[in-house]
Amino acid sequence: MNTNRDSTPLRKQCGAEFIATAFLLIAIVGSGIAADRLSGGNQGLALLANAAATSGALFAIILTFAPTSGAHMNPAVTLVAAWSGNFAWKNVFPYALAQVLGAVLGTWIAHGMFDLEILEISSHTRTGAGQWLAEFIATVGLLGVIRGCAAYSVPTAAAAVAAYIGGAYWFTASTSFANPAVTIARSLTDTFSGIRPADVPAFIGAQLMAAAAIGLMLRAKAPKDRP
Repeated sequence: MNTNRDSTPLRKQCGAEFIATAFLLIAIVGSGIAADRLSGGNQGLALLANAAATSGALFAIILTFAPTSGAHMNPAVTLVAAWSGNFAWKNVFPYALAQVLGAVLGTWIAHGMFDLEILEISSHTRTGAGQWLAEFIATVGLLGVIRGCAAYSVPTAAAAVAAYIGGAYWFTASTSFANPAVTIARSLTDTFSGIRPADVPAFIGAQLMAAAAIGLMLRAKAPKDRP
């Protein structure tokens, strides 16, 4: 996505990533709680509401924060940006740290809004080869959409990313976490959106493998694209 972040100090970029990722988790976890409470036990309806709310919020968040930080909100996105040469490697860790901390804060804020205990550990089991493959596919797809839409305007790219995530909630067995920061934060909520801490490493491993696969593809392609 085309942004003017190159002229923005790193601390402001990281601050934007922190706030943006916090709002993303407020949307994911908060809408999951509301959907679960209001769906009358209908898990399909709850997932539909969760997906719709997350997609809408994601679109707005990207539009808001892309000019400042690129609105990565995802360490996998940041890694691929560095692999592609569009982001400084020295800034990857500060971005990832801001994203993880923002995600955790967003989860806690969602708990506070719905009068839940702030500190929770999820008991929601998400494991197995199908789930891991789903996370790999979900992350490859997300990163591919982001890279493929890089030449378009921010609103167009934001709409594409939001639409993809909304769809991936349904066509992946894992409901498309596709984000290490999101995965860590969702282990801290024992609600509709949660994931057991024991299941987190495999999810993150699949996500990072997807990022590595996209990164290798970009490196292989780069010499042919250079003038």
